[in-house]
Amino acid sequence: MSRKIVHVVGTGTIGEPLVGLLADYREQLGIDEVTFNKNSAVKGDYSKINGLLRRGARLSVDGSMEKDFKELGMDADFETEEAIKRASVVIDCTPSGIGHKNKEKYYQKFADTVKGFMAQGSEHGFGKQYARGINDKVLTPEDQFIQIVSCNTHNLSCIVNTLGLNGKNDNLTEARFVCIRRANDISQPSKFIPAPQVNAHLTDKYGSHHAQDAAELFQTMDIDLNLFSSAMKVNSQYMHVIWFNLKVEDPIKLDDVKDLLNKNPLVAMTNKDITSTVFSFGRDQGHYGRILNQTVVVEQTLTVRNDHEISGFCFTPQDGNSILSSIAATEWFLYPHSYEDKIMCLSNLFFDYI
Repeated sequence: MSRKIVHVVGTGTIGEPLVGLLADYREQLGIDEVTFNKNSAVKGDYSKINGLLRRGARLSVDGSMEKDFKELGMDADFETEEAIKRASVVIDCTPSGIGHKNKEKYYQKFADTVKGFMAQGSEHGFGKQYARGINDKVLTPEDQFIQIVSCNTHNLSCIVNTLGLNGKNDNLTEARFVCIRRANDISQPSKFIPAPQVNAHLTDKYGSHHAQDAAELFQTMDIDLNLFSSAMKVNSQYMHVIWFNLKVEDPIKLDDVKDLLNKNPLVAMTNKDITSTVFSFGRDQGHYGRILNQTVVVEQTLTVRNDHEISGFCFTPQDGNSILSSIAATEWFLYPHSYEDKIMCLSNLFFDYI
């Protein structure tokens, strides 16, 4: 039986915690080895890279960069192409646009030996869109390339699936969202903004890309939804916030809304009304500070108007939901008939209430 090797490309805001989580839960997930690729040799990354190596992950770098890494005290075990070729699953966590380039340069070359490849939310068209707990049923053996949708798309889709559809594909009349995004991650030294900044609508039908991505995710299940989103950035580094307004066919009471949310294990409820306190909880209780729930709903903001209109605010767990979907897809490639049982070893990183 071939060894089950998971290779992560990139060590940014998704890549680093993903490598660490895979390494820490390697045995429970049924993974024999975790490898990761670093593109550039940077002195400031020494502690991060060696921390991952101490966890048992193994480093790969471009052959021309091996000497540069070694001089900084980071020893690579594999060359970039070698690590991809020997992997069972490859998870691309590089910045926007690089995943497509890597697909053309590397992944298609080794498609006959690697079980599956995935890229993160920005890589539209990389493969079938996927979010854990939303469209698992549409994954097929032909889906060798998968696009893990963005963290806000996870959140938005979870709200739609839980409250809008509620098991009935024709229950949602329309849904509107305002995505209030953090400026950048606390790990990123650039692109912070000095004041709130509004974003243009990209299409007449969907508004910002968040609603379009969610609509396309549901289209993989042949569900056509009326979704529209607006987006803006605020000068914060903590968490994204989403305001939602869903109009549904079936009448519903506020207690029913809360019950539906409480029954979904991918939803966390909270009475905390400021992102810093939820972020702090994740820092203290999560793995690498991540909460793996799809969304954190602020309970006291929920309201139902005229029995058919649901509104409220929720927070987006920073990258945690994308990390969960990346691991779920990895386990699906490795254990297609038992992957849902395998990922339950991460259940301690889901929270009912924050």
